[in-house]
Amino acid sequence: MSQENVQVVERAIAAINERDADGYLACCTDDIELHNQVSALTGPYAGPDGVRRFFSDVEDAGPDFRIDVERVEPVGANRVLAFIRVHLSGRASGVPMEFDGGNVYDFADGSIRRVRVFSDREEALEAAGLSE
Repeated sequence: MSQENVQVVERAIAAINERDADGYLACCTDDIELHNQVSALTGPYAGPDGVRRFFSDVEDAGPDFRIDVERVEPVGANRVLAFIRVHLSGRASGVPMEFDGGNVYDFADGSIRRVRVFSDREEALEAAGLSE
């Protein structure tokens, strides 16, 4: 199942880059939770409505927002770790930004149940249970 989970993560990231919320939701459970730096203050993006809000927030933050995948690997049967590079230009400033991060995807029955987004790859490794 772990290689199938990697493929689901790759499809989900492609859906973000294509701004395809329905395609993203097709990769997820109905009770999906997405945790990122914004959700630390406001709570996670939860369920289909939360995912659609996430897509709207991405568009608002930077219309050219894009995720490049550097590495995706299974961590056990129900978890996937992805190292990513995010590219965007600020909507108001136009200033290009780029940063590296790590996402941890938890699965239930072959679908993404929870996503945790980290701007620090060491934190992502720790959350995935891979830190030393």
